[in-house]
Amino acid sequence: MRITISGLPGSGTTSLTYHLAEIHRFDVISAGEVFRQMAKERELSLADFGIFCEEDPSVDKLIDERQREIVLSNSHIIAEGRLSGWMIPEADLKIWLKASLECRVMRIFDRDRFSDPQVAMQETKDREGCEALRYKQYYDIDIGSLSPYHLVLDSEMWTVEQLGIIVSSAIDTLQKSG
Repeated sequence: MRITISGLPGSGTTSLTYHLAEIHRFDVISAGEVFRQMAKERELSLADFGIFCEEDPSVDKLIDERQREIVLSNSHIIAEGRLSGWMIPEADLKIWLKASLECRVMRIFDRDRFSDPQVAMQETKDREGCEALRYKQYYDIDIGSLSPYHLVLDSEMWTVEQLGIIVSSAIDTLQKSG
């Protein structure tokens, strides 16, 4: 089974991905982790690396193409990334996680150790705007459209364990019907 988990920064995609991978023994490919590592290697903030990617579309396309290749070569994997649901239409289950901007920024503030919540808020807004622009330019994708997703779940309402129960139920149902 191939699963994609997508959502805006701080929505909990990484947490849910690794939670499900542990429960169901899925392999994982994470576009966000690759993106963060590439930013770190260049000693750039995520927002600054996003600007760099605006100037060099090959970076985003390389991440997206590599993720797709890996997923299609593995029949038991979770692909975690903003565009995974769009880039891997063959996935058996495509999930979008949502949460309010305020909730997501507080998670980002804690995770990325920002010194000021307002800085975290501004960088998150800048990053999301930059990404939305790139996705539209590169692939004609409106990141606000949820059309490719089978499940849209509120990660502000549910804990990662509760989300795991919901998604595990969907996985079990799909496996029984397939």
